Amino acid sequence: MNIHHSFYQLTPDSILNAIESLGYETTGRYFILNSVENRVYDIETAKAGRIVVKFYRPGKWNQKQILEEHAFLNELAAEEIPVLAPIAIEGKTLFEWEGIYFAIWPLRNGRIVEEIQSNDLERVGALLGRIHAVGKRSQIKSRPTLDIPSYGLSSLQYILDKKFITNSALADRYEKNARSAFAIFESLTKEYQIPFQRIHGDCHKGNLLISPDGFSILDFDDFLHGPIVQDFWMLLPFGEADRKHEFFDFFAGYCMFADFDENWLKLIEPLRIIRFIHYAAWIGKRWEDPSFPSLFPHFGTEEYWLKETLDLENANRDLDDAISSPNAPKENTEPEMTNKDFFWDWDN
Repeated sequence: MNIHHSFYQLTPDSILNAIESLGYETTGRYFILNSVENRVYDIETAKAGRIVVKFYRPGKWNQKQILEEHAFLNELAAEEIPVLAPIAIEGKTLFEWEGIYFAIWPLRNGRIVEEIQSNDLERVGALLGRIHAVGKRSQIKSRPTLDIPSYGLSSLQYILDKKFITNSALADRYEKNARSAFAIFESLTKEYQIPFQRIHGDCHKGNLLISPDGFSILDFDDFLHGPIVQDFWMLLPFGEADRKHEFFDFFAGYCMFADFDENWLKLIEPLRIIRFIHYAAWIGKRWEDPSFPSLFPHFGTEEYWLKETLDLENANRDLDDAISSPNAPKENTEPEMTNKDFFWDWDN
């Protein structure tokens, strides 16, 4: 059995044995937590209470990349920023069981934020500003960069090479719209000299936890080097006329700790398109995982790719308006965010 099949077929015994190999005494009680990309469990121990264990999907990150994520979390925690840093055992935060990397986190109680309330916007902005202020201090070492070659072209080429889109005319439309957005992304980053730095990478409301102690940001699994606006656009519906006050309240908190140029928001639509394409390629690359066909039953059908292409075309039509004025009032006609927007570990 290869390492991928071992990951797909993690058993209760192997999960608990991995934890006990580190000196924990488990009670045998555990709960599967909602994660599509990795395998994550809430495990009860006899003396340490409940802990969270994450088994990393083989092939996504290497050892250096995972350890860089852990180092960033510890850097943030040292500044008393409310994130969850992994538990160290004898100075190590990354372990291996049956060829699969895993790490342990403390369990933090709270609830996922469904909607950021108006009186919380400044606090959330300040939290993200503090994270970005730390992220700016040093350069990424081994994690990827959210740029066109790494995230855009590689995903597009994978989709085209695998011939997922069997209708050639539809494939041409898909590719044309993707490349158009890629060109605009690169043009904007050069025109406005948009800085890239260490960012969360997947910062949506599903990764925001609220408790009596306040807000925490979870799941830095997609931590990378990229433009800071990547961490904004899934949190708030920038550009909607009736919610423009959210923009001002959020950045009132953010700018207490980090710099911001309003022109950077012009990257929102290109980033959205890149995410659509990267998401489709992500599903395709994981199709051998037995859970994926049931989670994404329409993937690969002509209906699926027609919708994807129409989404790209609609997003490209929005680009002109976004570039001319990223916060100009517009009709509140944006579709509700879907699993595609929340990308990897969506709640199903």
